Amino acid sequence: MLKPPLPLLLVIVLLQGCASGPPRQVDDLCAVFAEKPAWHPAAHAAERRWGVPIPVTMAIIRHESSYREDARPPRRRLLGVVPWFRPSSAFGFSQATDGTWDWYRETTGNRWADRDDFEDAADFVGWYLHQSERLLGLSKQDVYNQYLAYHEGQGGYRRGSYRSKAWLLAVARRVAQTARRYGVQLSGCQAELERNARSWWFF
Repeated sequence: MLKPPLPLLLVIVLLQGCASGPPRQVDDLCAVFAEKPAWHPAAHAAERRWGVPIPVTMAIIRHESSYREDARPPRRRLLGVVPWFRPSSAFGFSQATDGTWDWYRETTGNRWADRDDFEDAADFVGWYLHQSERLLGLSKQDVYNQYLAYHEGQGGYRRGSYRSKAWLLAVARRVAQTARRYGVQLSGCQAELERNARSWWFF
């Protein structure tokens, strides 16, 4: 079978990675990367830069936005009927708020970063967990507590704001479970993903 020329193959890969809509199998990390081939290099770059394992970054994005690039919190309803304000400015893959995104862009120098760009979102998650390790002493492997700090902010985590939120503790447990499952799945397809990446760029 003839292979398409390299420039055409690169265009196909980029278009697939940028295609709108979340992946179909969000609970299978290998399937996610197979459907969105540009996402693995982005997550890998964030891992190299910030030391946050790929399964952790992907688990947080999966539970924050279900991999929807334009995700926003649902609007509250006035009198239970009229659509009203959203509870926060969270937006995009990582559900970063306006202020936290501005902090990220300023401290990293990534001033053109967009919350609906997967590469930027993955880098943001790695950066934020790195900040939580630096400010709170949380290991990047401690997915449960890292997610609580991600959701509540480092100040909220320090105050223990999560302790009265049983629903949030349950979500943090699910994020940790997803990260573990993703880790097992990734171990089965990592070699193929790396081979594909080398073939795209060097052959």
